[in-house]
Amino acid sequence: MTQLAVVGHTEWVEFLRVPHLPKPGQILHADGLLAQPAGGGAVAAVQLARLVGSAHFITALGRDTLGEQALDQLQQFGLTVSVVWRDQPTRRAITYIDADGERSITVVGERLSPQASDPLPWESLQHCDGVYVTATDEAGLRLARQAAVLTTTPRTGLEVIERSGVQLDALIGSGLDPSEHVPDGALSRSPLLRIATEGAKGGWSEPGGRFAALPKGLPQGDTYGAGDCFAAGVTAGLALGQAASDAIALGCRCGAHCIDGVGAYAAMMEGL
Repeated sequence: MTQLAVVGHTEWVEFLRVPHLPKPGQILHADGLLAQPAGGGAVAAVQLARLVGSAHFITALGRDTLGEQALDQLQQFGLTVSVVWRDQPTRRAITYIDADGERSITVVGERLSPQASDPLPWESLQHCDGVYVTATDEAGLRLARQAAVLTTTPRTGLEVIERSGVQLDALIGSGLDPSEHVPDGALSRSPLLRIATEGAKGGWSEPGGRFAALPKGLPQGDTYGAGDCFAAGVTAGLALGQAASDAIALGCRCGAHCIDGVGAYAAMMEGL
């Protein structure tokens, strides 16, 4: 049985349907859709569990009502969750879904991340075929390197990745999001595989070159979580021993499925 894990963050996300993003001074009517635990770490963990049957999620939550609700729902999604509780509010996010299904996100509060010094089952990662990281410190990244395959996102922090000294099997991020830009020479140890997604245009990998997204047209639901599902698919593929091109193709399938549902989990790909 393939053992996969995610080390990362969770946010309590409220999804609102709007005709368009509000203009300065405008009062805009929004339809409430749903509220659920999400964020890059949580979404990727659930996608891994739906691909292979189970996944371990190591995260941090605020010691508050939203944190307790998030843990309960994540466990209901089938995850094994190891959580460190912080005496801080659980981070929240407001996600606006416009008429084209595009999402725009406003986060409220500090991102809470598991750290190597936290009393968490870090030793379990040595038995994992693949681990995807979205948030931790450099020592936590070194602990995650116990896995056979280690992938992460630039959102973990380029300085964190550099200081960790680890060799990544894949660095997976958005080629459209300036916050995920990776300048040349930013990492002294280049990842074995570098992937940058570009939405409906697909993206590129190094090595490998450009790849195409699956043709979908406008999303039936929204684009929230598509990139996180893509990263989970790539991680699963690499952990299963697939070639990089096949792992990227699996990631594209996961991302394409995700955009057909409202919120993070409604239309995730099930099974391989």
